[in-house]
Amino acid sequence: MQKVKLIECPRDAMQGIKDWIPTPAKVQYIQALLRCGFDTIDVGSFVSPKAIPQMKDTAEVLNAIDLSTTESKLLAIVANVRGAQDAVQFEQINYLGFPFSISENFQMRNTHKTIAQSVETLQEILNIADSKNKEVVAYLSMGFGNPYGDPWNVAIVGEWTERLAAMGVQILSLSDTIGSSTPEVIDYLFANLIPRYPQIEFGAHLHTTPTSWHEKVDAAYKAGCRRFDGAIQGFGGCPMAKDELTGNMPTERLVSYFTTVKADTNISTMSFESAFNEASKIFHKYH
Repeated sequence: MQKVKLIECPRDAMQGIKDWIPTPAKVQYIQALLRCGFDTIDVGSFVSPKAIPQMKDTAEVLNAIDLSTTESKLLAIVANVRGAQDAVQFEQINYLGFPFSISENFQMRNTHKTIAQSVETLQEILNIADSKNKEVVAYLSMGFGNPYGDPWNVAIVGEWTERLAAMGVQILSLSDTIGSSTPEVIDYLFANLIPRYPQIEFGAHLHTTPTSWHEKVDAAYKAGCRRFDGAIQGFGGCPMAKDELTGNMPTERLVSYFTTVKADTNISTMSFESAFNEASKIFHKYH
């Protein structure tokens, strides 16, 4: 049976919500997710509170959650060196996630840095993480297409993968920031990159409309991807690239798909149902 890693992203689901979600509510929801059997929980971010106000309590959330009965690992997003330095102080964190866009426009919009500056930042973050026995997950945003008019093709994605591999990136998640991916592009990229870089664990961070999720997951899985990000009920998406129809990949769809193809996701059905209900409560109350 094929093993698949599911990464649940409450941070991604919550970060664009304008109403303040109280810290205890976040902790309660994340605690429910920790019982499900996810490989990793994307728990929060160490970024400017001005940019993402909802995540300003990530440190408090980390200190409040109980990890004693879970095997799930924790990931926090960082956008600069200071964020990485803050994040590695937390023993609870296993992974630092860094959004690296191959779109100059989007990188400036997302992190206020050029691509050239972001390369330097990523190298520093890799060094900081290594010094504290943490790993870095690089998110190659605009990995499947670019709506901003910057040059984009599969060769450019390949060139950046080569460069990031040379820098020492070992986990690379191709990110579909605005839901523009097609099954053909997903298949081509994973089918070509996965065999070429056996030292890299490739992931799929797909955004999707309600009707296109299956073809995207199916293309990625059949091309060899075994790491998938999702958010229960598809809540959230990128607050820097808003589209009402395009949300995160619904985790329940991932669970359903991998049950059908008989892949092992390590998800407890009863715990997942409970977390699903918690998601309904929190996201319908705060939106």
